[in-house]
Amino acid sequence: MAAAAAAGYENPDEWELVNDDGFVHKRRKRPRTDTAAAAAVTSSAAPPPPDPAVERKHLRERRKRTLLKLRDKYLTEISRWELLSNTLKDMEQSAQTHSPERQHLHSTASFGGASTSEDHSASDSTRRSIVDDLLSQVEAQEAIIDNVSNLCDIAERLCISQEERLKQQLTNLPIWEPSPHELMAVLGEQT
Repeated sequence: MAAAAAAGYENPDEWELVNDDGFVHKRRKRPRTDTAAAAAVTSSAAPPPPDPAVERKHLRERRKRTLLKLRDKYLTEISRWELLSNTLKDMEQSAQTHSPERQHLHSTASFGGASTSEDHSASDSTRRSIVDDLLSQVEAQEAIIDNVSNLCDIAERLCISQEERLKQQLTNLPIWEPSPHELMAVLGEQT
């Protein structure tokens, strides 16, 4: 029982944290050998370390490319939202222009209801104008509903494209490229 517990226990000093270009993970510490022999082996077998200035330049270029892509993505998204906003403002303005007509319609309807039988011909023309106003209001409301429906379709397409973009980013990760056997071999290697 004690042997099983001792076998399951791992010394935390055997692990080290590694920051690999923003990806932080744990790995087993490499066994230390004689530093003089290791220095002789690494100097003859390993290429010289890269120049820090060149490394910084490559890092700066990669960051610049990434930021430019991000900026372009956000600019296209902003232009889409501006289009939606402008369409919504136009709809609000058209709705406001129809609201004075409604107030005029209500005043006309109350005036038409107070008419007497002597003004039958005048009330008939008033009723016709009220019906015409109501028809124009219904047509305006139908146009507003169509505009809102179009805005909803555009917003839905934006959401779907964003979701597809996120899915594509996950499927384009380099971890998916090798076969499962290669992936297991790489993950099983001691670095």
